[in-house]
Parts: sequence; structure tokens; C-alpha cells
Amino acid sequence: MLPPRTSPTANTPERFVSNRYGGRASGHPAAGVTVTLEAASADSWRELARGTTDADGRIDVSPKGDPPGFVHVIDEVTIALPERPGNRRADGYLNVLQQPGVGTLFVVPGRGDTLRINGRATIVADADYFDAMAVDGKRPILALEIDVAEVFFHCPKAFLRSDAWKPETWDPTALPSTAQIAQTIRKGADLAELEDYYREDNQRKLLY
Repeated sequence: MLPPRTSPTANTPERFVSNRYGGRASGHPAAGVTVTLEAASADSWRELARGTTDADGRIDVSPKGDPPGFVHVIDEVTIALPERPGNRRADGYLNVLQQPGVGTLFVVPGRGDTLRINGRATIVADADYFDAMAVDGKRPILALEIDVAEVFFHCPKAFLRSDAWKPETWDPTALPSTAQIAQTIRKGADLAELEDYYREDNQRKLLY
């Protein structure tokens, strides 16, 4: 059993801090960072969300996803995450150009614990490892290299409270469809066309 956390920076066995930027907490040595970065590149973890901020402190958290094992470990404190075609807003990348701090959240479907990696990011247009991150023969359009400042595992309480991994609690039809929501935003848009566009089989054609 872990002792109660008495403050946001209390030491816990699952926290590893590289101290490259002074570190918010005195955690385990940087060697532990290497171990957990290797874990992040394993075939189980999926990135769920990535948080960034702009120069004025406005926050953006974007959903992310790629096949398991997509994290490329460059060295003991640096990883690269591929960027795939999306909604073309590029909010997170615009933020990184202003303020490089980034936080990422990784999950293993069915498990409650999560892996969090925080650090400073750099946008890369090409690198020798891009070929290794290709999916269906398509290289990433960009990559985000993260100079890792902190890595730690998060307890499962949030997922236990939400029952997020229990299919019997899921009800995707409780909300309007994506097409219906889009139609309320795009006044005058044809619902049938939107439904066709947002069909899963059509969206899967646009992933890479």
C-alpha cells in the first residue's frame, strides 16, 4: 500500500523525474525514466490525450491514437510521437511553437492505471526514424519529440469510479450521432451527407 499523498509533489514509488529542468518533485533517478519510457513503447500502451498551452496560458487537450508500440524511444530521456492526418486545426502544434511544455496520457484498454509523460516538445518535419513509424506504408506527417522531464504511473481510481472499461455501462446511442451534432453547428448541411462522411468505414479510410 502506498502512503497517502500529502501534497501534489509528494514522493511516490511510481514517479520518476529526470531533473533536466530542476524537477517539480524529487523522485526516483533518471534511470527509472528509461525503464518507463521503454514501457511506453511496448505493444500495450495507447496514447489517449495530449495537453499543451499557448503563450497566454490557454489550454488545449487533444485526443490521440495510434497502433500499440508507436512510441519511438530516441534515448534515455527523449521520445518521439508520430502525427497523423486529423482535423487540420493543429491547435497543439501551434501551442508548442509558443510554449513547449506538453503532457501526455497513455492507457492500456481494460486497465485502470495510466502512464503520464511530461516534458518539453519540439516539432520535427522529418527524421531517420520516420520510416519505423510508418503505418500501411505511410510515414507520419510530423513528429513531436519530447525531452522528458517527468514520467509516472497514475493509480486506477479514476477509471474505477467511471467504470469506463465496463461494456455493460456503455450507451453510445444516448447522445445524437456525430453527424447530427455536426449539423447543428453547420447550419444547412445535409444530414445524409454528414452521416455518410462520419461512417466508421469511411473514417478508417482517412486515418493515414
